Amino acid sequence: MLRRAAAAICALACVFAVSACGADDADGKVRIGIKFDQPGLGFKKNGTYVGFDVDVAKYIAKKLGYSEDQIVWKEAPSKQREAMLQNGDVDFIVATYSITDERKKVVSFAGPYFVAGQDLLVRKDETSIKGPEDLNGKRLCSVTGSTSAVTVKEKFANEVQLMEQPGYAECATALFSGIVDAVTTDDIILAGLASASRGRLRVVGKPFTQEYYGVGIKKGDTQLATKINNAIADMIQDGSWKRAIADNTKGTSYTPNAKYNPPEPTEGEK
Repeated sequence: MLRRAAAAICALACVFAVSACGADDADGKVRIGIKFDQPGLGFKKNGTYVGFDVDVAKYIAKKLGYSEDQIVWKEAPSKQREAMLQNGDVDFIVATYSITDERKKVVSFAGPYFVAGQDLLVRKDETSIKGPEDLNGKRLCSVTGSTSAVTVKEKFANEVQLMEQPGYAECATALFSGIVDAVTTDDIILAGLASASRGRLRVVGKPFTQEYYGVGIKKGDTQLATKINNAIADMIQDGSWKRAIADNTKGTSYTPNAKYNPPEPTEGEK
């Protein structure tokens, strides 16, 4: 009888909840996927989580009716994000997750909440790399499963030696040690890595793509997409979005590309 009653309560909760009913939902929790290894974006630090993506995720969660202590943070490595959404391991993902047609075949997105541009990170004394046109014969590092790695393979496959690593910390270490000549990913990610390097690394500042960061959700969940889009619009309108950018890129010269930012969040509603 108790089990049947609990199932009935869970079923009712699902009607009103913003996401599918799961183990954490039954306990009043929301499970959010973020990166743990991206300074300035999603970074695990002394048992807490900080960064722009974290701030966006907290704002969305609050608008959906969850307090910070009701958030369960889950690490969402690039190559595992689709599976995490499909398997119901998370309710949504805010992890520098670029919206692409290929990904939309298996998951849906809300947003975008930010538009980045792929750029290059080099050692502070590097003078031979001023942009992607200088990559011929260079050794480059990016993260497995990222759109940055795909772009490099498509555009510069015959010019560069690409090393793929599971995380950006590994790429930064390879750059420090001279194993690679540059790291490539989105400019805001590189700005965070440069800030964490205490001046030993710098962003070239010649972005060559536009990466629309979306909030990953389960395929076809238009109701959740609308609620998340409304939250992002509120964050932009009340100034929280701008403050989050400034707080998380402090100490760098990074500013978002004003041509694309802040974006209009309309993805996934139909």
